[in-house]
Amino acid sequence: MIPVMSNSGSGNQGICATMPVVVFAEENHNTEEELIRALTLSNLAAIYMKQSLGSLSALCGCVVASTGSSCGITLLMGGGYDEVCWAVKNMIANLTGMICDGAKPSCALKLTTGVGTAVLSAMLAIQHKHVTSVEGIIDDDVDQSIRNLTAIGSRGMDVTDRYVLDIMTHKK
Repeated sequence: MIPVMSNSGSGNQGICATMPVVVFAEENHNTEEELIRALTLSNLAAIYMKQSLGSLSALCGCVVASTGSSCGITLLMGGGYDEVCWAVKNMIANLTGMICDGAKPSCALKLTTGVGTAVLSAMLAIQHKHVTSVEGIIDDDVDQSIRNLTAIGSRGMDVTDRYVLDIMTHKK
């Protein structure tokens, strides 16, 4: 047993909000200060989103944790406020609706999906490519985009949560 970094009460979310940022910084020779700033941004962004989502949701927690990672990675790529906001919008447009089924192996797969999407979203944001308010649940305001995501996760997926639980408890 080794300890892991937790975020919002979850080790997997902590790993997802932390390790991709650390690996990216090491691979790209960012300074220690740049890494600390990126890790702070990643974890705070994840916490900011999670606090509106609630403690239990059918929305997979890696969606918010990997969105945090995308913020940190965007910062490490030299992005500023606009690019970080665009990365968040790219992530929300891409991963909203990923369900949590509480299973550890599938959770690891979802983390991998989230991290891959985090890097892609950061790369697109650095190139000023992002999903706009013309599409889906994305709004011009990044905070409203986050509220749209968390509303889907906290209220919109209530029925999904019941179906997942029903499937899990009625397996033969």
